[in-house]
Amino acid sequence: MTKEEKCVVLLSGGVDSSTLAYWARDQGYKVHTMACKYGQTPKKEVACAIRIAEKLGAPIRVIDLSSLQEIFNGMTPSGETIPLTSRFRLVFFSVFFSTAVTYAIAIGAQKIFSGFEGSDSQNDREWRRKFHKSFQTVATLATGQDVPIEAPFAEIPKSAIIKLGSRLGVHFEFTWSCNLNGRKHCGTCPSCVNRKKAFSEAAVPDPTEYNE
Repeated sequence: MTKEEKCVVLLSGGVDSSTLAYWARDQGYKVHTMACKYGQTPKKEVACAIRIAEKLGAPIRVIDLSSLQEIFNGMTPSGETIPLTSRFRLVFFSVFFSTAVTYAIAIGAQKIFSGFEGSDSQNDREWRRKFHKSFQTVATLATGQDVPIEAPFAEIPKSAIIKLGSRLGVHFEFTWSCNLNGRKHCGTCPSCVNRKKAFSEAAVPDPTEYNE
């Protein structure tokens, strides 16, 4: 790697992508970050992404895709709601990744890093691997350039990511996992439960403020 080799880290403001950004810097990359507004319920996600980027000393671009909120909420023409499963969310990621590829080419970045991690089911992980491979092919055909999209934590459980982040000095107190938009993490939604469990398994002090 050359000293000035750049990467783009897709930063959600959560534990995994925040650790990924610190990991990329530790690997010697000049880190650029990208966050996305897509009409998500927890508005703090983007604010936390910005805070983490500031702590890292990395530039951040916030992309506003919130005008597509109705589509991402899964509404069909008949008014039926599509469950936002991991596979359906890949439809959103294809839009976000397309924007990231454009940004990476514009700044001369050599790689894009995604924070997908390995705590989900084997089925979900397999779909994500297929998605990455297929999207990479499309992006290369569309742009005529090869900007690899990698998920270094794809097979690593969240607890191991937290251990790594602790070693790298990640400011976990500025990350957000909760599915709600409260002042504190609710402590009871699936994302909060997973966060608590991962910190406990990692034997790393959890700086998160929970309501419960």
